[in-house]
Amino acid sequence: MSTPHDTDVIVVGAGFAGVTAARELHRQGHRVLVLEARDRIGGRTWTDTRLGRDLEMGGTWVHWVQPHTWAELTRYGIGVTPSPTPVRGHWISGGTRHTGTAEDLLGLIDRGMAGSTAEALEYFPQPYRPLLAGDRLPEVDGLTVREKLEQLDLGPEEFDAVEGMWATNFSGRTEDGGYAQGLRWCALAGGSWQLMFEACATYKVVGGTRGLIEAMAADAGVEVRLDARVTAVAQDDGGATVTLTDGTALTAASVVVTLPLDVLDSVTFDPPLSEGKRRAAHQGQASQGVKVWARLRGEHEPFVALAPGSAPLTLCQVEHVGDGETLVVAFGPVSERLDGTDRAAVQEALRAWLPDVEVLEVASHDWVADELSGETWPMQRAGQLTGALAELQRPEGRVVLAGSDYADGWAGFIDGAIESGLRAGRVVHELLTSVEELPAPTALTRS
Repeated sequence: MSTPHDTDVIVVGAGFAGVTAARELHRQGHRVLVLEARDRIGGRTWTDTRLGRDLEMGGTWVHWVQPHTWAELTRYGIGVTPSPTPVRGHWISGGTRHTGTAEDLLGLIDRGMAGSTAEALEYFPQPYRPLLAGDRLPEVDGLTVREKLEQLDLGPEEFDAVEGMWATNFSGRTEDGGYAQGLRWCALAGGSWQLMFEACATYKVVGGTRGLIEAMAADAGVEVRLDARVTAVAQDDGGATVTLTDGTALTAASVVVTLPLDVLDSVTFDPPLSEGKRRAAHQGQASQGVKVWARLRGEHEPFVALAPGSAPLTLCQVEHVGDGETLVVAFGPVSERLDGTDRAAVQEALRAWLPDVEVLEVASHDWVADELSGETWPMQRAGQLTGALAELQRPEGRVVLAGSDYADGWAGFIDGAIESGLRAGRVVHELLTSVEELPAPTALTRS
């Protein structure tokens, strides 16, 4: 394709969505340049050496019910390895610590998890068509997950455990998380909350997510510029211009922007994005949580632990036992409640479950404070499925958004990012090859 531009397509961001879109477009004969603001690829997945081993600081788990991720693992011959199966269960209710088997804890949350996901297939019979139920969707999209839990007539112990599970799933407050988002996840797991839980936190990529994203990037065969932060995207009838922090201006026929929703407004768009996109970006997603790794003294029997959403940490599970130590990963719904790099603070939080635990070392990355993410994994607020998703997916002239935030399926997972990247690649290819005139951005049209 011969054009007067520096390249045919500029992709902003080298996470799974950006790398996928770049690979697809390059394979279709387009010149592609990827601009990544960080000093690495991967976005909100990041395999880093901490605590003496390679740890996933961001996105971690994958599953064969996630078709796009599984296809990529198959393509590059990469396997998965399970997290340890928990034997013990610990939970907090009414400020009191309870302990039993992992099966005891799963039994405790069964009624609430089943009740809060029972409508999954009714409203999302084809979960990759999340708006299929049409006019019926506001019935569930207007509810928060906490409001749904309060309708279930759960006992206090049940409620605290189930609410903690959902606070973990949303990486945020249950009074913010959209009930429909939870139903979407469960529908993708065939209506089974147990399979949904397995998909969320069981199988890790052998060699880390870094190995998968590096394999995809190498296969894409395009230039990826690191430390190249975009500040502005302008478009007109002649093309698009992308400006970097150092003042460099690059031109292209189309731009794929993979910024998370919470930092979408960190780039100046000219003309501005549609009112619907700007409103969603201003509101942001529900996820505002924290992920913490901790080395514990002593070899603990593998366990899973839950606490109510008001706690600094709502879920903890064992990831490795050996050499006189235990490695755990834990999650909390509000990053402001806990500094994941503060050993003493993490130890205090973990002692709610394990009163005598000694934390030797911790590791964490504050994705919410990170100006390139502003959120952990994307989770919709109440009303955002019907109020924002279709508009966020709609191209604006030469600009297309991509990322797990904008996925039809496994939004909040690597799978959703890959799915969205595939869609963006297809849409941009069609824009550049199948129409004589690109559709104008909303801001340039009159109703």
